[in-house]
Amino acid sequence: MSVIIDDLDARILNFLQDDARIPLVDLAEKVASSRSAVWRRIQKLEDAGVIKKQAVLLDAEKAGLGVLVFAQVKMHAHSRDALPDFMEKVRGFPEVIECHTLMGNIDFVLKVRVRDVQAYEDFFWNHLSQIDGVREINSSIALTAVKDTTKMNVTAVG
Repeated sequence: MSVIIDDLDARILNFLQDDARIPLVDLAEKVASSRSAVWRRIQKLEDAGVIKKQAVLLDAEKAGLGVLVFAQVKMHAHSRDALPDFMEKVRGFPEVIECHTLMGNIDFVLKVRVRDVQAYEDFFWNHLSQIDGVREINSSIALTAVKDTTKMNVTAVG
């Protein structure tokens, strides 16, 4: 289902990204609309898949996952079997919190959260490097998060 995001939808989405548990009456007041209109808009956005789900954001350090690694993966070949097999295996690793295919000389970039460097080394040698078709892995440990947000700047479209 395709949806055109208007100004009201955009304002609702931006407030919900700040606090998905905001009471409907407060959200309606902030976006200058009625409670029922805001509720209908949220339902429309959920039905269209614009709002995928509501989740709790954790402080990784306090949750015991203080090491963030970006792993760039090059594959040997780009066959019909190698890439889907890699993607399927990566989806099964709880340490991998994001995986993206890329254009250019890198095939995948993975965002990996682990307890410490030793945990990443274990993940690297016992899981990631064992996937068939992997040619090269370059791992970079993040030192400081300059910006770390899930919030997207939603604007009206159309």
